[in-house]
Amino acid sequence: MVIRMDFSDYTAGEFHDELIGKGGRPRAAARALWKYLKNLDADELDERRGACEVAAMVAGITFRVYFEDTGVDRAMPFDLIPRVIALREWEQIEAGLKQRVRALNLFIDDLYNDQRIISDGVFPAEQLTGSVNFREQCRGFSPPLGVWAHICGSDLVRDAAGTMYVLEDNLRIPSGVSYMLENRQVMKRVFPELFEDSGIQPVDDYPSQLYDTLASLSPRPADYPSVVVLTPGMYNSAYFEHAYLAQQMGVELVEGRDLVVDENDEVFMRTIAGLEPVDVIYRRIDDDFLDPEAFREDSLLGVPGLMRAWQAGKVALANAPGAGVADDKVVYSWVPDIIRYYLSEEPMIENVPTYRCEDPDQRAWVLGHLDELVVKPANESGGYGMLIGPRSTKRERKEFAKLIQADPRNYIAQPTLALSTSPTIVQGGVGPRHVDLRPFVLSGLDMHVTNGGLTRVALKAGSLVVNSSQGGGSKDTWIVDTER
Repeated sequence: MVIRMDFSDYTAGEFHDELIGKGGRPRAAARALWKYLKNLDADELDERRGACEVAAMVAGITFRVYFEDTGVDRAMPFDLIPRVIALREWEQIEAGLKQRVRALNLFIDDLYNDQRIISDGVFPAEQLTGSVNFREQCRGFSPPLGVWAHICGSDLVRDAAGTMYVLEDNLRIPSGVSYMLENRQVMKRVFPELFEDSGIQPVDDYPSQLYDTLASLSPRPADYPSVVVLTPGMYNSAYFEHAYLAQQMGVELVEGRDLVVDENDEVFMRTIAGLEPVDVIYRRIDDDFLDPEAFREDSLLGVPGLMRAWQAGKVALANAPGAGVADDKVVYSWVPDIIRYYLSEEPMIENVPTYRCEDPDQRAWVLGHLDELVVKPANESGGYGMLIGPRSTKRERKEFAKLIQADPRNYIAQPTLALSTSPTIVQGGVGPRHVDLRPFVLSGLDMHVTNGGLTRVALKAGSLVVNSSQGGGSKDTWIVDTER
């Protein structure tokens, strides 16, 4: 496919565009990129695009995409035009993300212990009754440093006015950071000259920051604690990421059958040299399958006795079991109040306005406006189980109305945001495609926020579904210091 890098007819319409401002002029942080791209001829651009595809294929960047109930692994679609954000704006976003994660960790710790936020009437007790991610097995326990969600990925979206919102929080097992890192490596190989003096902030230090965060959780003093990444196995959709992060941190990638808990509640890894102690487990297995003694008895993926070892303080788990209680789209609607309660601060980044279907008045309004709203189940991920009202059929809305009425606690509704766009290579040229952003926040002894994050892009014209599991692609995200 021959591509023309011609922005003369490019327009995002009523949407905020991440690269191009009013009058077709590039935003300040994107001027160097704009100038560079406009000087590429069609053949050179096509050659660079092909090099990106080869680099991504060689790296083995794959994700599971579901079509007609058949799961197939394919290369993660990658667009070579990056998303650009000015450093000064990003510093404000970074502060807002840290604020949010601090409050959420205090909230989770409180729910499993004193439940002050409930007794003070700020958060209703009935929310826990309907939460599938509240783990009774964690009651009365507090992990080291009081941190439950050591790795958090909050999804950010920008509306037509250019305002950034948090769309949802991912505190169970957030994925996607390996694609962020590989996207940057691909761009450096294909456009090395752009990184020479453009003020682009680095992301390459994430694996070392992740290791330091995990190591800080170790229950026993050691210069180099034993850290492992626990994966469900090669058939998991994010297995590439599990293997990639283990390799980048220089730690072992293990499955449940590789670990054993002894009679003293200590965890060991089976090796050809015998059993070796394990201090920290970065687990990429859902709570339900983590320990057949504590959760699902039929789980073959987890480690019997792991919860005992964790609660005995013999091993650290990241993220902690039970952290998903705050990874609930209904709980999400309470986060501004949670921030005010625990931190006595106003939220730096607002939530998207959210209607709780469990509330009779809000439910009645939602049912009367399904054609205008996005309706989401409380605990689904990957873009599944949603209703996008303006693009739904009358039959789909009728079916969703029945689902909401049958289980109102399980649904929230939000206005259909005019998500921002970013120039994306499409058939024969460049066109606007909707994007979101998933930065990653690490919490241990210190807090770190990635410089940018994983920008996901809806490759279909007009689509708002950016999820990789449903065919979306990704871009490199540049945080640019415009004062350099």
